[in-house]
Amino acid sequence: MDTLRKRTKSKISPTLYIAVAPMIILFFVFHTIPFLRGVFYSFTDWPGYGAWHFVGLRNYLYMFSNSQIGDAYWFTFKFALVATILVNLISLALAVGLNSRIKFQNTMKALYFLPYMLGTLIVGFIFNFIFGTLIPQFGQALNIGWLSSNILGTDHAWIGILIVTIWQGLAFNTLIYLSGLQSISTEIYEAAELDGTTPWQKFWRITFPLIAPFFTINLVLSVKGYLMVFDQIMAMTSGGPGNSTTSISVLIYTQGFQGSQFAIQSANAVVLFIVVAAISLFQLRILNKREERLQ
Repeated sequence: MDTLRKRTKSKISPTLYIAVAPMIILFFVFHTIPFLRGVFYSFTDWPGYGAWHFVGLRNYLYMFSNSQIGDAYWFTFKFALVATILVNLISLALAVGLNSRIKFQNTMKALYFLPYMLGTLIVGFIFNFIFGTLIPQFGQALNIGWLSSNILGTDHAWIGILIVTIWQGLAFNTLIYLSGLQSISTEIYEAAELDGTTPWQKFWRITFPLIAPFFTINLVLSVKGYLMVFDQIMAMTSGGPGNSTTSISVLIYTQGFQGSQFAIQSANAVVLFIVVAAISLFQLRILNKREERLQ
């Protein structure tokens, strides 16, 4: 055993450490240090400039008594839940369709992946124009009342943001599911067909258990990403109308950098980090157990 360890260690070239070191340093400088400074300032009254004083847990206690912060958390959880469910259901259906023998398969894969290649802010600004100008003109021309107004200026603005988020998120999730489906041997399906299984039985008893690890990846990444939704909202509504589409990340940005609440929103950012980390770890624990049962 000791000989094997020595051989393993000797195989690691010093060049690898040299290649990785710059990335570790950059990550520490531009991520770890700012994060630790944010945690430090969350215990102060620093407004983002000037002097500061320690205030202990006052910022954290203020968060739980502030209705605006509470509304932002409620909206974020609602948005993340709905977006995660719809993105994964639709992308799984698309992956199953693309994995079957259909015409123009490669062309359709490229079309589905195209939204992921575009910047989120660019997509947001484009759909801002579509929802604000093109669709209302189309609705007025056809005399359809609910299409004649800009949805981003109503109480249903979050639905417009949800549509854009799902459209752009489908590409990555579909690609992950597609790679999982292509890893399944066709011999398994051929044997199932000989046993007379229905398409639903093949999916539920064969396909889904075998792509369970890919489902876990997509679910965890989706929840994490949508809990921190920011770009789409800033490009389309800036948190409005009113505060109806203000997510936690948007509130941290607007109040922290524009509302002189840097310390309070630093505390908010710390809480968001804990929430995302806790939910991700909980998902991994539950889904990994489920994978073991399915296998």
